[in-house]
Amino acid sequence: MRLNKFLSHYTKYSRREADTLIKEARIKVDGQVVVDFVDIIKQEVKLDGKIVRVDDSYSVIIYNKQKGELTTKKDDRERKTIYHSISSKFKHFITIGRLDFQSEGVLLLTDSPTIATKLMRKGIERVYNLKLDGQITDVMKQAMQEGVFLDTNAGAHPLANIDSMDGGKFLSYEILKNTRNYSRIRVGLESGRNRELRRFFAHFDRKILDLKRISYGPFSLNNLPSGKTRFLSSKEYDTLREMMSKKAPEKKEPKEDE
Repeated sequence: MRLNKFLSHYTKYSRREADTLIKEARIKVDGQVVVDFVDIIKQEVKLDGKIVRVDDSYSVIIYNKQKGELTTKKDDRERKTIYHSISSKFKHFITIGRLDFQSEGVLLLTDSPTIATKLMRKGIERVYNLKLDGQITDVMKQAMQEGVFLDTNAGAHPLANIDSMDGGKFLSYEILKNTRNYSRIRVGLESGRNRELRRFFAHFDRKILDLKRISYGPFSLNNLPSGKTRFLSSKEYDTLREMMSKKAPEKKEPKEDE
């Protein structure tokens, strides 16, 4: 694991702050100044002479993310992040995937990097409710069923350097309302990487007005109010342990969820 990622997981510092600590030689791995990777099982990491503890037990919470929050620990422009809303006792928790600034809904956080990595790579269905500024056409339905090549960066983040990608071929979709002025649709994706939904519908000149993730695999809000958190229930922890025990084909970790 990258050393800065390790420090952001197991200390109060962000990755950027961890990079500064590393440059200042305040971090030692097995007594040596190291700048890149660490084996969290075999090696001992110290910050200012104190051991950074790795806890094998874990907790998972669900946060109902609000619009206008970044899914990051720190923002250099001092914009609001999810960590301004969640309790300080969860400040060391890391997110399982992401939701972009204008998206809301189910966001899982955990104090275990192992759990986070495994869940992001298992190809678990994420379900979203969307509101679009126009009608859903037969061409769009076909693309959702078969996929489409997105050859522009329309709908992408302004700073993204991805000019093209395969989009669509959703795991599921259900049209809830379809009029000339606006439509509502529920879709299921395997990852939702790199603003895939926003790019997919922008390809058909449709803007997503609202985007809310209502479930991440078997985990849903269960009437959780916006801006609030809850721990997984005992039944959900049982489900999670069962998921972790299964050897499913792993997927590449997505850079950013919708």
